[in-house]
Amino acid sequence: MTRFLVLAISLLWATFAQGAEAPGAPGAPGAPWVSEHARDHPLAGRIWQPEAARFVTPEAVVAALGQARFVVLGEKHDNPDHHRIQAWLVGSMIAAGRRPALAFEMFASDQQAALDGHLAARPKDAAGIGAAVNWAKSGWPDWELYQPIAQAALDGGAAILAANLPRPLRRALARTGVSALGAERVAALGLDRPLPEELAGPLREEIAVSHCGQLPASMIGPMATVMTARDAQMAEVLRRGARLVGHDGAVLITGKGHARNDRGVPFHLRRGDGAASIVSLGLVEVAEGVTEPAAYAEILGAEPLPFDFVWFTPVADPEDPCAKFAEQLRHARERHEKDTTAPE
Repeated sequence: MTRFLVLAISLLWATFAQGAEAPGAPGAPGAPWVSEHARDHPLAGRIWQPEAARFVTPEAVVAALGQARFVVLGEKHDNPDHHRIQAWLVGSMIAAGRRPALAFEMFASDQQAALDGHLAARPKDAAGIGAAVNWAKSGWPDWELYQPIAQAALDGGAAILAANLPRPLRRALARTGVSALGAERVAALGLDRPLPEELAGPLREEIAVSHCGQLPASMIGPMATVMTARDAQMAEVLRRGARLVGHDGAVLITGKGHARNDRGVPFHLRRGDGAASIVSLGLVEVAEGVTEPAAYAEILGAEPLPFDFVWFTPVADPEDPCAKFAEQLRHARERHEKDTTAPE
């Protein structure tokens, strides 16, 4: 994954420590924003509840999260304000008496031992987690963005869980399908029941669009398989986390595509337990000229918006992602050509 540029860590921490206020919500993250673009958009800092078709306060969100066994917080990975909000939500839940395990998409299950080893030696040291799991080579944005989220959990005595599938296993899934997991694991994750086509079709379309139409058609199906398997795995980790001694639920930090109610992690949680109480929150950057919350459903390729709450924020990076992707492909082709034409 391409490394993302982030603002100075001192600025992030200073802003987080200020307890800046969103409209009507003392202490909730908001202005002054860390993200520099579209700060004055009418929706920036506002929270929309699609089912009720109304704006709500951050306190109302915290109250809803406090009633749920499972909470899924979907982000745009490179937006520092998304991580400020996630840290505030986790801390607010704990302050209200909840003790959820905290799972991260950014950690794969083969890193759990390193996480556990570090936290056994230094139980409150969120800062040291990055070095413990070799985060600098992971391709994710800087660990300092995620550190306040982990610190909020550790300060409340919550477990930190690695939610994702290991990279080698994801590659095997792309090559051979769910059989790479083995029959027992396929059944345990519910992957013996394929995603219904009314959900699988839009997922494949989303993958194609999000890669700017540059993917070979042969890659789209395997990538959808990997995405679905990752969602099922993360749902299983949340179930396991909620059963840990001293915990009363689980929270997932993940990309907003995984947080979707229609086909993401919440879908797999409900598939495993139809009575499970789940709240998903999508952190969504505002779009220029789009001031009606419901209009973001089309942008996300869903109708209606596929989250229980949508928290709108300014934009971290306004550059066209397809222009970025095209540049990455160009560099990749140049490296390939150089490698294949270099003299032996």
